[in-house]
Amino acid sequence: MPPIESWLLEVLACPRCHEKVALTAGGDGLRCARCRVVYPIEDGIPQMLPESGRPEAGGTKDAQ
Repeated sequence: MPPIESWLLEVLACPRCHEKVALTAGGDGLRCARCRVVYPIEDGIPQMLPESGRPEAGGTKDAQ
């Protein structure tokens, strides 16, 4: 079972820049390619608050 339903993934957007997010390779988070921030998925629930995001390896949280 995927960590998040496909229909939900289609409507979720980064809370910082409003770009679409994509599931990480490990399936444990949602990645914003523009901001280079990963938002965790905990117990099947995406944590999409700006303060929940963590910088991607080599990324920055300053992009807007």
